[in-house]
Amino acid sequence: MSETDLPTADAAETSELDEDDRLKPEFVRAVLDAVDAGDSGRAHALVEPLHPADIADLFELTPAEQRGALAHALADLLDGDVLSEMNDWVREELIDSLEPHEVADIAAELDTDDAVAIIEDMEPADQREVLRALDPDDRAAIEEALSYPEESAGRLMQRELIAVPEHWTVGDVLDYLRGNEDLTTDFWEIFVVDPGHKPIGSCQLSWILRAPRAVAMGDVMKREQTLIPVDMDQEEVALRFQKYALISAAVTDTTGRLVGMITVDDIVHIISEEAGEDILRLSGAGEGDINEPVIDSYKARVRWLIANLGTALVAATIITLFEGTISKMVALASLMPIVAGVGGNAGTQTMAVTVRALSTNQLTQSNSWRAVRREISIAVLNGATVAMVIGLAVATVYRNPLLGLVIASAMLANIVIAGLAGVIVPLGLERLKADPAVASSIFVTMTTDSMGFLVFLGLATASGLVG
Repeated sequence: MSETDLPTADAAETSELDEDDRLKPEFVRAVLDAVDAGDSGRAHALVEPLHPADIADLFELTPAEQRGALAHALADLLDGDVLSEMNDWVREELIDSLEPHEVADIAAELDTDDAVAIIEDMEPADQREVLRALDPDDRAAIEEALSYPEESAGRLMQRELIAVPEHWTVGDVLDYLRGNEDLTTDFWEIFVVDPGHKPIGSCQLSWILRAPRAVAMGDVMKREQTLIPVDMDQEEVALRFQKYALISAAVTDTTGRLVGMITVDDIVHIISEEAGEDILRLSGAGEGDINEPVIDSYKARVRWLIANLGTALVAATIITLFEGTISKMVALASLMPIVAGVGGNAGTQTMAVTVRALSTNQLTQSNSWRAVRREISIAVLNGATVAMVIGLAVATVYRNPLLGLVIASAMLANIVIAGLAGVIVPLGLERLKADPAVASSIFVTMTTDSMGFLVFLGLATASGLVG
């Protein structure tokens, strides 16, 4: 074979994807043009070389009104692997357009966790129809998964795993794996269980491949293992995977029996999802998904804007108390936003660090006061630096050293207050069992704005700056 006859790189990598592994706009347009022209064969030929994740991206990049036609043209490519990679909103829209038996056929191809992800958001009546169309074993596994709380290990785990008794030898395990075609093909370790099906250890495939056939599993397995309770929140599961560098982990029910396993490929999605959720919650933007219906995004955002309106009225009330002071010195009106704005930014910085530390278990009850002292120390240093700069600038521009001293003092005080609020508010919400990522920003903003105005105008009045 000559060098020119050698296979080239995958077509999807050389023509359909750009240097950042994103579908090129011209490729998406070519596929949609073929669909619009009724040329399903050409659309199919263009899309077939793509990875399932890229096909999922294609549906997400397609306008909502054209997705139905695209799904019809690519019906045989729209399998479980594609749907499991798809954005939740887009997947839900497509699932709604399929018949229950079609959804059941797709779900039957998937691991339990991926099948549950497809079925769990369906309407109850549609769910029942899909479950009725499944094989009894698949139906029982999915119904059991749906009985667990949302975003729990029970929803996340897959039932397909390899578990063997302790008395088996390595040879027994190898013969078992080779002689059973119905076993799952995607696993990294084998779980060893006692007669009650409770996990007592695990063994990596590499150890089994290198061990003599006569060695008992009890001698080659690792007894120390990280077990995941079936009702554990998925965020805590992700933290355990990250902390202990896990590839997979056994999931146990309330009696300690092995009921499933979670693998790192699922955890990657969870880490990304949870990190994005915290950022969006801090901003009050809801789920923040560009595929989310407009009315749902409106409902998620407007309530926080109304809440912010209420906190702004508190700040406005404080300003009203000092109308006389402001009227005597107009410069105060132009300088007030500086004090409140910088204080707000300082509070947001501290709040973001605190919320992240809480979500990753870096900040707990055992070190909370140390964290408070640390943030106050940072706030004092930041406040002193910013106060010096703004004080000198105002004194120079307005030729009024007392005004410079007043704004410097107010700036220092508000940044310290902001730092304290930024750590105390999330900690307080955490102790009250509320999500600090959801409500912290409102309380921190109200504190920095209100206290910024109050301290600055109060000092201006008390100092005799305004005669």
